[in-house]
Amino acid sequence: MHTATHPLARLETPAAVIDLPRMQHNIQRMQARMAALGVQFRPHAKTSKCSPVVQAQIDAGARGITVSTLKEAAHFFADGITDILYGVGMVSTKLPQALALRRQGCDLKIVTDSVASAEAIVAYGAAHDEAFEVWIEIDTDGHRSGIRPDEAALIDVARVLHAGGARLGGVMTHAGSSYDLDAPEALAAMAEQERAGCVRAAERLRAAGLPCAVVSVGSTPTALSATSLEGVTEVRAGVYVFFDLVMRNVGVCATQDVALSVLTTVIGHQADKGWAIVDAGWMAMSRDRGTQKQKRDFGYGQVCAIDGTVLAGYVLSGANQEHGILSREGTPEPDIAARFPIGTVLRILPNHACATGAQFPEYQALAQDGELATWSRFHGW
Repeated sequence: MHTATHPLARLETPAAVIDLPRMQHNIQRMQARMAALGVQFRPHAKTSKCSPVVQAQIDAGARGITVSTLKEAAHFFADGITDILYGVGMVSTKLPQALALRRQGCDLKIVTDSVASAEAIVAYGAAHDEAFEVWIEIDTDGHRSGIRPDEAALIDVARVLHAGGARLGGVMTHAGSSYDLDAPEALAAMAEQERAGCVRAAERLRAAGLPCAVVSVGSTPTALSATSLEGVTEVRAGVYVFFDLVMRNVGVCATQDVALSVLTTVIGHQADKGWAIVDAGWMAMSRDRGTQKQKRDFGYGQVCAIDGTVLAGYVLSGANQEHGILSREGTPEPDIAARFPIGTVLRILPNHACATGAQFPEYQALAQDGELATWSRFHGW
């Protein structure tokens, strides 16, 4: 389709575009994999923060969602989703928000990984006659938060919760270090490490006479690389819905699977440098340079034609606040102005879909038939 007649050509730039066929393919792929492995799937809404996207995940068979903020929890509860895990360690100042949601009928689960947090949760619950459902976060890879599977603190935290009147719902973990891998064997090994560690924590709780119904694991790389999830009850993953260039480099998707892009227009040139200047800078793409430490560095993003066709060798090599620098990798383009005339509309695939999505208040959802819909995205905490 000629650029001028493409449905995206009428949009103001920069704009965040969702390729709906790609998104639906990604959703179906993950849901089918979870079904084959015999576990429930709880997608992470933090990637899109968008009701129609999350509804598509639910429609495909997801059971509940994960959120990264209580604002997300309130938003999706208002949409009618009740089974929500707030997947960030709970602090006492946020307990009133969590209580309000539960009092409204939201089946909100909260997370802790310390005795101090557990004590605050049970004290607040006792004072307000509320039995919070709490999951204990397990550290299976040294990446970020959680209690190691064999630490004594696991039983200490669980006993504080159980004895204090909270509902000890289970254990959860996130193998975020999987993002640093790029070999199938290493990804499979990390998925097994994640599974085994979380199951081990659950077994220790049960052996101590404590309840542990849920064993929740997940990251996009491990979810797509696991060969067995024995002992696991559910998986969580988020960025898979859009994918991005970091995930492409990890090896769990192809460039053609990336469903989020930034629409941009060529606004000028630096011919002697082989640059085209576009109106998508880091305010549109985000400052995330996640591919910089991987084997393939895409700068601030992979350049594509307006129809989504990858323009191999062309990347957004630099960015200022509202200006992006488009250039060819290796030898500079000898006639960049002829290759990308002023007014040319392009799409840039992002390094990190979550970060790029967060730069925009709305998405332009592009269907197979060329129909466009505007889907709002929300911000804040």
